[in-house]
Amino acid sequence: MAYVITEPCIGVKDKSCVAVCPVDCIHEGIVESNGTSYDMLFINPDECIDCGLCQPECPVEAIYADSDLPKQYEHYIQINANNFRK
Repeated sequence: MAYVITEPCIGVKDKSCVAVCPVDCIHEGIVESNGTSYDMLFINPDECIDCGLCQPECPVEAIYADSDLPKQYEHYIQINANNFRK
């Protein structure tokens, strides 16, 4: 399991979550997918240790455990992963 950053982060990129991540797996980037540009922070699913420290730090409530994602944000699992497969 990993945490996933979703739509509310687009254009915000507060970075409070970055400061508390013990494994430095949260990075800023831009992903193009299906004609949409996602300019936001991303969590590397291969490095995330599922500690959950990032979630309460997000001021726009954009971070979810991948198992708890609201249906409308499920595609963000792949969007986050795509940022690290360049």
